Amino acid sequence: MNESYFYLKLEIHQLHMSYKNEKRRVRVLLPKNYDKDESEHYPVVYMHDGQNVFYSSESFSGYSWKVIPAIKQNLDLPRMIVVGIDNGGQDRIDEYTPWKITESPLPEDIELGGRGAEFAEFVMTVVKPFIDKQYRTKSDKVHTAMIGSSLGGNISAFMGIEYKDQIGGLGIFSLANWITSKAFDSYIARKELEPEQRVYIQVGTQEGDDTDRKLMYGNMKQAYIDGSLIYYKQLLKGSVPIDNIHLNIFADEEHNERAWAKHLPECLRFLSEKWS
Repeated sequence: MNESYFYLKLEIHQLHMSYKNEKRRVRVLLPKNYDKDESEHYPVVYMHDGQNVFYSSESFSGYSWKVIPAIKQNLDLPRMIVVGIDNGGQDRIDEYTPWKITESPLPEDIELGGRGAEFAEFVMTVVKPFIDKQYRTKSDKVHTAMIGSSLGGNISAFMGIEYKDQIGGLGIFSLANWITSKAFDSYIARKELEPEQRVYIQVGTQEGDDTDRKLMYGNMKQAYIDGSLIYYKQLLKGSVPIDNIHLNIFADEEHNERAWAKHLPECLRFLSEKWS
């Protein structure tokens, strides 16, 4: 199925998730003149929470990442393929969290988290190979980026370490690492990081929402800022050069697509600096 936006085409696929025995919608936004320039190959940017990526009408917050306007209005950006991978709805928190959530005010009989490694494997062994086979991609590490916000930022940060040989750029928006901070801290501390990776990190000073409140003690706004700063330091300690990390803390910005959309062009600009 194709949908046309003047010159951008959005293609829709349903890919099989074997570990859940279900299909997951994956949408692919192709660059201008993709069909005409038959010798061109393109970098690929994968985005989590695919429902929120392209249309405000289906976005959780009623406002999308505005990917199509971002690409059409920022003519300095290189041409790229953008892949939006839908989240699992009710299972989103499990899929985007590699570890069980143990540091929260939840009742003990509620189990959340812990399926992140399986979901990451689906993205890297099903989605990426499908995209590389179906489309003219530059499939190498340098030209592969992963972007996510909140829990989508958590799974992106995890995948950036776990699949560092295949992912060269990360866009980490409003990282919600407080949810399993001890597990993530011990994970990143014992892993060798990829110094060539480029990482864009963004957080606002008014982060946190009602959902977070059910999962967390203490000051949510500070937890978001701390989480991004700690992650930034962990990358530096892991030998990622300071020039490869772009950290922004934005005054008064909240935890929503409106804030993330505003800075997407800047993120794409930074991640694409080493694209050929």
